[in-house]
Amino acid sequence: MGTPLQKGDTAPDFILYDTDKKPVTLEDVRGKKAVLAFFPGAFTNGCTREMCTFRDQLAEFNKLDSQVYGISVDGPAANKAFTEQNNLNFPILSDFSRDVSKKYGGVHEDFWGIKGYEAAKRSVFVLDENGTVVYSWITDNPGELPDFDELRGVLRT
Repeated sequence: MGTPLQKGDTAPDFILYDTDKKPVTLEDVRGKKAVLAFFPGAFTNGCTREMCTFRDQLAEFNKLDSQVYGISVDGPAANKAFTEQNNLNFPILSDFSRDVSKKYGGVHEDFWGIKGYEAAKRSVFVLDENGTVVYSWITDNPGELPDFDELRGVLRT
């Protein structure tokens, strides 16, 4: 599965699909700071709380010259319904193959006790304008949320 990304690592390339099934690549996110927020699954309590917090604080993240991306293993259609239900105002990308989740923060295997079901570990990576990881946070507890104040502090520096 590889080692999760740490501060100082170069972010691996990716192609993920947004809710309109349009590809988004690492190259597309370069040029400004990017916040990549991996979450286990749309429509779950913790993930809804996390993505809605990003939604509610998006103006602050934008003022810090950053772009937030939510990334889940759900397909584009489920992510679109999740985005619409929660009025999310930033891209939600689909890692349906789990390849990018495995390269960045890792996956929960047999998630929810379902054999063979893999979900992204809740993790957040801040990339600088050149795609270098300047912040890495990964939790094995799917109910734990990132420290949003800490994230904004990283973006300020």
